[in-house]
Amino acid sequence: MFCAVSGNVPEQPVVSSKSGHLFERHLVEKYVKETGKCPVTGESLSLDDLLPLKTNKAVKPRAAPAASIPGLLGMFHDEWDALMLETHSLRQNMHTVRQELSHALYQHDAACRVIARLIRERDEAQAALQNVRATLQAEIESGKQPAPASQEPAEDEQNPAKRAKKANIPEEVLEELTNVNQTLSKSRKKRAVSESLATAEELATASVLSSHPLHKTTTGGIVCIDINPYSASTLATAGLDGTAQIFDYAAGRVISSLEGHSKRLTSVAYATSSVLLTTSADKTTRIWSTESGSYNCTATLKEHTSEVVGVTVHPSRKYFVTGSADASWCFYDLASTTCLKQVTADDAKEGYSVVQFHPDGLILGTGTETSLIRIWEVKQQKNVATFEGHAKPLKALAFSENGYHLASCSEDCVKLWDLRKLKNFKTLEPYDGAACNTLAFDFSGMYLAVGGADARIYGQKQDWSVVKTFPDMPKKGVTALRFGTDARTLFVGSADHNLRVIGVQGAAMQE
Repeated sequence: MFCAVSGNVPEQPVVSSKSGHLFERHLVEKYVKETGKCPVTGESLSLDDLLPLKTNKAVKPRAAPAASIPGLLGMFHDEWDALMLETHSLRQNMHTVRQELSHALYQHDAACRVIARLIRERDEAQAALQNVRATLQAEIESGKQPAPASQEPAEDEQNPAKRAKKANIPEEVLEELTNVNQTLSKSRKKRAVSESLATAEELATASVLSSHPLHKTTTGGIVCIDINPYSASTLATAGLDGTAQIFDYAAGRVISSLEGHSKRLTSVAYATSSVLLTTSADKTTRIWSTESGSYNCTATLKEHTSEVVGVTVHPSRKYFVTGSADASWCFYDLASTTCLKQVTADDAKEGYSVVQFHPDGLILGTGTETSLIRIWEVKQQKNVATFEGHAKPLKALAFSENGYHLASCSEDCVKLWDLRKLKNFKTLEPYDGAACNTLAFDFSGMYLAVGGADARIYGQKQDWSVVKTFPDMPKKGVTALRFGTDARTLFVGSADHNLRVIGVQGAAMQE
């Protein structure tokens, strides 16, 4: 007789009155106390159901193989073989279970990706629907009716010289521009260089800290970058895919995607911390505002009759200017979203390619498709100076915060101008055979970043020589640049739709 649990001959046998199975007493009692069931049949069983059996107490003889050393060695060998076979079987079972688990995890990951993509597409569709609704509502409130798709523009809309100009800028606005100019001019003279400004030695050790894919991979090149004036880690990027992305680089996530333009974007700028401006090749400028993190289009401006090439915000953050390839620039009031003045160049064929406010707000710089730089006095809307020297159309302008330096960029070179003497004092030719695409001053005016085949930083104290070059850029080149706080970070947008964050060690943590 053998125990139904251990398979050995029991020393204290008991039998179940319900199932009739034989057990070793201490084994079955322990099991019944823990589970209250029969270990073989699973039926309910109590200790009272176990009946002891009387057996012969004679000493059991040893097995024949255990009576000698060779026999014991043979037994050990057999037990070892059995143990190895059992171990091999367990390993095979474990491998099978691992494969099943890996397959299940792969299916789970694929399902999560599909769900995330569907959620993103749903959110984008909802945002696009909200933008369309907001646009239609704004047009209805302003009394405008969308023009039929088949309707051809009137002759005077095609010809900038025949387009009616807006009324003059109101006197109270001009007075405010003057006051802002005086305030900023005085504060600039007293402003000291920040003690935490990155040194040339620190910038020489800077490297790419992170890279973030933004916009669509097919036509997702980044053409412009702007930083939220009240949140140094929040950026806005304009893309060739016709969208603007609001990105928190500290958290590494896209906050919002702004869709509404029908063609590629040309520029983006923060008017305030919650109002964003975008311009596009679809001849419009859009104003986006946010409440609780969701951006909506609150106005669509259609004064221009050709591609709107750029937007620049006045230092008061109450007004902004757009420039267009239709050879005009418009001065807008942000609060009322109305055009206060539309200024047309003397030469109606001379379309603009870039537009930029001076830090004091009374001077406006425009670059033309005929390689000229025109400096405008905003109060009287007069062209007070014209710089010549570039051989190709202007691609970027940047005023230094020191108030008297202007940097201009065309495919052939970068030129630095002294606004006090109205002349070019430095010409940089960073790329031999490659095009210059963009440039940007830092807030101190001590450093100038230039983008083309690579990204590089020039230093004012180094007589505008190269402080650092970042060669690991995509073949299509750098297309947008923006310095972070104290020049400790440099945001680089490129034609491969990636936003790269360059900085000294610990720059991301400090900001």
